[in-house]
Amino acid sequence: MKSKEKRVLIRIIIAAVFVAAAMLAPLEGVWRLLAFLVPYAIVGWDVLWRALRNILHGQVFDENFLMALATVGAFCIGEYPEGVLVMLLYQIGELFQDLAVDRSRRSIASLMDIRPDWANIEREGKLVQVSPEEVAVGEIITVKAGERIPLDGVITEGTSSLDTAALTGESLPRAVAPGDEVISGCVNESGLLRIRVTSEYGESTVARILELVENSSSRKARYENFITRFARWYTPIVVIAAVILGLVPPLFLGNWSEWINRALIFLVVSCPCALVISVPLSFFGGIGGASRKGILIKGGNYLEALAHAETIVFDKTGTLTRGVFHVTAVHPRNSTTETLLEAAALAESYSDHPIARSLREACGQELDSSRVTKVEELSGRGIRAVIDGKTVCVGNQKLMAEEGSECHKCHRVGTLVHVSINGQYAGHIVISDEVKQDAAGTISSLKELGVKKTVMLTGDAKEVGEDTARRLGLEEVYTELLPAGKVDQVEELLKQKSEKGRLVFVGDGINDAPVLSRSDVGIAMGAMGSAAAIEAADIVLMDDKPSKIPLAIRIARKTLRIVRQNIVFALGVKAIVLVLGALGLANMWLAVFADVGVLVIAILNAMRALRIEK
Repeated sequence: MKSKEKRVLIRIIIAAVFVAAAMLAPLEGVWRLLAFLVPYAIVGWDVLWRALRNILHGQVFDENFLMALATVGAFCIGEYPEGVLVMLLYQIGELFQDLAVDRSRRSIASLMDIRPDWANIEREGKLVQVSPEEVAVGEIITVKAGERIPLDGVITEGTSSLDTAALTGESLPRAVAPGDEVISGCVNESGLLRIRVTSEYGESTVARILELVENSSSRKARYENFITRFARWYTPIVVIAAVILGLVPPLFLGNWSEWINRALIFLVVSCPCALVISVPLSFFGGIGGASRKGILIKGGNYLEALAHAETIVFDKTGTLTRGVFHVTAVHPRNSTTETLLEAAALAESYSDHPIARSLREACGQELDSSRVTKVEELSGRGIRAVIDGKTVCVGNQKLMAEEGSECHKCHRVGTLVHVSINGQYAGHIVISDEVKQDAAGTISSLKELGVKKTVMLTGDAKEVGEDTARRLGLEEVYTELLPAGKVDQVEELLKQKSEKGRLVFVGDGINDAPVLSRSDVGIAMGAMGSAAAIEAADIVLMDDKPSKIPLAIRIARKTLRIVRQNIVFALGVKAIVLVLGALGLANMWLAVFADVGVLVIAILNAMRALRIEK
């Protein structure tokens, strides 16, 4: 509990003691009024001040104004105990609200602990601590046991295990060794690591995560915007209704005191704070609970859209598959296996694509890149290079057709890399990707959640894409797509969904950024995904596990259920008590329950959004 909240609690306790004493003391007249004014001033001065200040700034109709009007009115008609107790219980409700919001903020603020305070770097022969912003790309930093990795990079020396729980929600440590990529925000649990920095602090994983979390509250869900608009019109309407109830009936029926009391009860009941507080708090709790599981959601609007997911579209490589390629077969023609692999590896020697790395690994020899004098990347087709004066083309069937080379057919399922040398077909290499362990379970879970359609889009050959889709249980697959083709296909799928349904696209590569932006909800694989994909996405999965997608949908649906429950409960109770109050069948205590009691119950219900089942 913060010092501000402690002060409010002390004021509530002191005011409660004075109220009890005033109610027990045999006082009459002005002394009784003064006895109740003391606790009222102690517990309610800040509400009265905020109401007056807002009126002076032209912001009349809010909960402070309603509470001030209702409690001052109670004093005017001689209902001193009710006036003080309404204010006392209102402050108790506000304290509950502050505690609930603080708990939600702490859950998200735990992510802020990943912010690195320093980086160890060797300068002038000494290890010094500098701000992570001062470290340049390519410099070597040292991370000691127990320290947090401050910047993204590649390990050059040392082995250790990393605690990634703050980023991914996973409790198991990750073993790392020289050559492994590491991301900022992880804690080095054991050995000394030397890391070559690959991105500046502003582009690091930590910086991107913190930016996502800090900006999440600015993107409001439809329910949040509805409540804001509702409160803007609701409050002045009920104030006018209360004035009419207190002034018009007694003109014809008399008994001014009774009707003014009914109007005050009407005002206390009508305070919309239960809705104004609990709905944003529910979305805040849902986003906070998801973040603790390594699911970063950029705003309540995306959480709400995800709850209505009807079609889930997946990229293949790096999303449903690991993106770890291995050469599984080599079929030369008019050349040898060694010549075929060497030509392909040299042509791809400047590429960092996973397929290029697998070709270099399969070649198994030191490559002299000086033999390559020209390299031309051909979008969606492959690479054309000049090696030892010969034109070597490495790519798909489209590229071979352009070169006039007739391809071999292959009975093996996998990505086919065709090679031609000086226009003559030299053979093809079969490369296979590994399906992620949780991919098939993810598709099954999505169907159990009622997702109507699961689709895969890939640039791979038809045979490879269909084989992967069959193994995972996907309903539709579209293959041999260029980035623009993926966007066109998503446009078609958007036309097929229902009015309330939402299309979700899951991808990881830089070529997925246009599709992530076009879909209703874009989900990016964050740990290994590209910066462009993460920037374009609405939701980021920090551990690259597809199984987090069903979990994210369950969190979103649970959050929306809580929001609807609070709206129906708050409006239902208030409507009933408003009618009873207008008819003279509700007293001030029932009015207090309809306001403060409903507020507390709605807040406690909203807090459930923070709890995520395992």
